Amino acid sequence: MARIFDQLSASFALAKAGLIATLRSPTSVVFSLLFPIIFIVVFGSMVNTTVVHLKVAFAPECDTGNIVYKSILKIENIQVDSSLSATGATDALKKGRLTAIINIKKDTTNTPFPHYNILITSSASSGGASSVLENILYTTIASVNDKIFPANASIASLADNELPGRKYRQIDFILPGQLGFSLLMAGVFGSAFLLFSLRKNLVLKRLSVAPVNRFYLILGEMLSRLFFHMLSFIIIIALGYFAFSFTLTNGVYTFLEMFIFSLLGLLIFMGIGFIISGLVHHESSIAPIANTVTLPQILLCGLFFPIANYPHWLQSFCNILPLTFFVDGLRKIAFEGTHLWQMPLQVAGLSVWALIIGFACVRSFKWE
Repeated sequence: MARIFDQLSASFALAKAGLIATLRSPTSVVFSLLFPIIFIVVFGSMVNTTVVHLKVAFAPECDTGNIVYKSILKIENIQVDSSLSATGATDALKKGRLTAIINIKKDTTNTPFPHYNILITSSASSGGASSVLENILYTTIASVNDKIFPANASIASLADNELPGRKYRQIDFILPGQLGFSLLMAGVFGSAFLLFSLRKNLVLKRLSVAPVNRFYLILGEMLSRLFFHMLSFIIIIALGYFAFSFTLTNGVYTFLEMFIFSLLGLLIFMGIGFIISGLVHHESSIAPIANTVTLPQILLCGLFFPIANYPHWLQSFCNILPLTFFVDGLRKIAFEGTHLWQMPLQVAGLSVWALIIGFACVRSFKWE
């Protein structure tokens, strides 16, 4: 029993020393706190991207004294640029700066009621935005018809029934991804450089003659990183919640479950860093290898874009990466209110990765 106690005491002493060294490292602070905070502030301050915003201009000869024109001006996601001349509007349309040029003309044929012809001029540079504009204008015209001709016959009627639910904000997608980015980068790079530095400076060689088991040495280093990154975790969650209304469905209980889940993810990312530090022989090799491991996960694990946007053949690979399990789990816990025991796929996926990386971490450890 005394032997185990001594080993644990040594682990905690190493953890304390490692934590102090981490707090003094600019690289660790930048990757763990500064970058994620910048991303959260930038993306959290952006407007809602779920609404399609269309920029249009009206032709100089457009009839602006009718109800159709006034109804178009009231559409929230249509922005009218009235500063452009006819030539300027055409040039902006060709360069993709405008969705379309709208021209409304009164129908001069003899009709029992006012009638207008709407011409939409678009270009290939507007992509599918012009089709969206057409659908919006069709809906607007139908709405005006219902007001003017309420007794007009129709083959069907449409009613809208909106169920109550939580409002999904952009920060609810971005913040879990930035947590994953922060823990991945800091865990891999910070652990790899720190352990390599200890080996290069012969600190580990001196420890090798001490009665410290290899497992408890790794445990001590991991504990130091855990303390630091959990501090950054708290700061990032607090920033998202208080500044940008990040959703914590069950309040403090959701926060605690995210905290526990993050411990498992961080163990995996730090283990990857320890493996890299044990395999390389030169410090200059750490960054290229670490980037090779982290960059595909950052791009493919849904940090910035949903995995569903990728081709089907690529989604299968994305879904088995550890960062995918981690970010998906955080989003389920935060917004959906899912408990840890209710998402076996994410927990099991991270557990399998933890066992694989933990075994490789111990096997690749070197004293010098």
